[in-house]
Amino acid sequence: MSKENITFRLDSEKRALLDKIAAGLDRDRTYILNEAVDIYLDLYQWQVAEIEAGIKEADAGDFATDEEVNTVFAKLTNAD
Repeated sequence: MSKENITFRLDSEKRALLDKIAAGLDRDRTYILNEAVDIYLDLYQWQVAEIEAGIKEADAGDFATDEEVNTVFAKLTNAD
């Protein structure tokens, strides 16, 4: 995989926190930033896939019944 340099502006407080994390992990700032970008990209791709799956289910008419929704809601709110 090829690597490229990029430049962007960052609040000095955020940079200090990144440096603190990097020092605590005995890594450099670049490592921490790459990890952060990897996590963001994974999360974003997961969200898009879940949204697309939900749209596909909705287009197919695959909806939860009122009873199913109420059962899940009761479990989440500890209501019986």
